[in-house]
Amino acid sequence: MRAAASGVDQLERVGRDLRAAFLEIGPLQPRIVINDRVYSEQTTPTAELVVLNRRTEVEHEFEHTWAGSTKSIRLHGTFNVRAGFDLRRELKVSMQPGEIVVHLPHAMILSVDQQQVDVLEMNNGFWNPVSSQDMQGELARLPPLAREKAAADDLIIEAEKTLARILTSRMHTDTPLRLDFDAGEIAQ
Repeated sequence: MRAAASGVDQLERVGRDLRAAFLEIGPLQPRIVINDRVYSEQTTPTAELVVLNRRTEVEHEFEHTWAGSTKSIRLHGTFNVRAGFDLRRELKVSMQPGEIVVHLPHAMILSVDQQQVDVLEMNNGFWNPVSSQDMQGELARLPPLAREKAAADDLIIEAEKTLARILTSRMHTDTPLRLDFDAGEIAQ
């Protein structure tokens, strides 16, 4: 009986350490379950947890020919892409003897913020000039391109691995930690 009480005490200490580790990462607290008993409920004062920021650069070209007159635009954009976790979905920690399992949603690209846009080239056609609508439309294409490029560069997978490293480094226990992401597709 004393050994069982000691095991529960150790799990509760690990639960406190895990809760503190999440609070160090950001202002969040997961739902922690120890041996099927809820130790603490999830609180989420923020809706997102950003674990990676990456500078992403994209270029885009537009060309249109009408009646033999060609107009063109070439743009270069620099964006700050943030990847992390949507905390409005359930974040839960299950602790059983011998294993800690963190259940959370897949990482996703949370924001794409424009840092700078340069017009590298803009050529009017003889009777087919570049209009303000042309320019606005082409500028609007840059953020989705930055999002696609970040996703193609595995920013989402890197965000999940980064969170695993952060949690593992902040835990003060020999109990194995496993991150269990939602079944289903990775969000973008």
